[in-house]
Amino acid sequence: MKMMAVKAVSSLVFILVLLISFSLYFSTLDLRSHFSSSLPFSHSLCRSATAPLRVYMYDLPRRFNFEMIDHGRHGSPFMPPWSRNSGLKKQHSVEYWMMVSLLYKGDADQEMEAVRVLDPESADAFFVPFFSSLSFNTHGHNMTDPETEVDRQLQIELLGFLRKSEYWQRSGGRDHVIPMHHPNAFRFLRDQVNTSILIVADFGRLPKNVSNLGKDVVAPYVHVVDSFMDDNATDPFESRSTLLFFRGRTVRKDEGIVRAKLAKVLVGHEDVHYENSFATGDNIKASSKGMRSSKFCLHPAGDTPSSCRLFDAIVSHCVPVIVSDRIELPYEDELDYEDFSIFFAVGEALRPNYMVNKLREIPKERWVDMWKRLKNISYHYEFQYPPKKDDAVNMLWRQVRHKIPAAKLATHRGRRLKIPDWWKRR
Repeated sequence: MKMMAVKAVSSLVFILVLLISFSLYFSTLDLRSHFSSSLPFSHSLCRSATAPLRVYMYDLPRRFNFEMIDHGRHGSPFMPPWSRNSGLKKQHSVEYWMMVSLLYKGDADQEMEAVRVLDPESADAFFVPFFSSLSFNTHGHNMTDPETEVDRQLQIELLGFLRKSEYWQRSGGRDHVIPMHHPNAFRFLRDQVNTSILIVADFGRLPKNVSNLGKDVVAPYVHVVDSFMDDNATDPFESRSTLLFFRGRTVRKDEGIVRAKLAKVLVGHEDVHYENSFATGDNIKASSKGMRSSKFCLHPAGDTPSSCRLFDAIVSHCVPVIVSDRIELPYEDELDYEDFSIFFAVGEALRPNYMVNKLREIPKERWVDMWKRLKNISYHYEFQYPPKKDDAVNMLWRQVRHKIPAAKLATHRGRRLKIPDWWKRR
């Protein structure tokens, strides 16, 4: 009996050891890695979330892009630099910076948000390198000039090119990225590319059936004043003697008529600078100096809800005061503009003394916090070559990445549905 008891205990111990061993083995074994090689998973579904967006860029003739910069000069480099003397055209040069970022072949450690691929089958998105804003500004800027026909013809040729592309046909253009930053860019045939991911400044002149926040990307203007690189005042609040600063065109169309009304409301305040001005080289320098010496910089709507002035204020570390009922802002899923900006509805701003009094009530500590925040985030609004991590163009490509899942969903559903968007008819 004693021997049998010993054998029973030994057997029980052996079984327990065996069970523990199996448990440890299976707890450390990654069964997914064993089966993943045999399961038909899509490569794109298994990609790291941090992998750069793979972008195929169409090879368009230079007349659609770089030729508008170098004007077809013989011997021009393949990638001409953006001219520093380009005036107002610079504000809408987002198309150029997105294109050259894809041409960049430098340091792999730059952590680019998008990389160019030469095989369209491996692409997540397709970039259309048509400088639609520069085309408008170059070919018939006054819209009645006979040369505007050149802009229209480029749009016609481009659309013909895209419609022949099997990748455009495959998605209906939904995964194609088209810069359209100037409010008059691509104005003749916008409705023909209304499924694509458009890069826009705002939605002021774009019909709802062409552009909306669900599929498109709001991009900042390229700032025209120089960035404030040595803003290291010991007491920045006291060193900026002007309370509120504005310098620009006060006669605008549409929502921009608020500028003329604000000129009347803001008169009589000694520490408020509100001046009508045109964008010349000297005036831009004067605006930069004024912004750097002001606590708040006013941003009323231009011809559309946005304007370059907001981004000039950001790189000048002058707290933006945004007056608009309809403005949309870049990167707003990542940045909270209330951390470094003040907002007023149009009706509030036009009440005599209301806006100025509210600004005076803001404590110094809060203003300094916003000033520090501006210094920390202003690099997100820098367009440059070579591109740098989290600069403006990389932020834009990250925004494009956010739009791709919805584009793919719409493409896949569109292929199999017999009744498009049946759920809207319930």
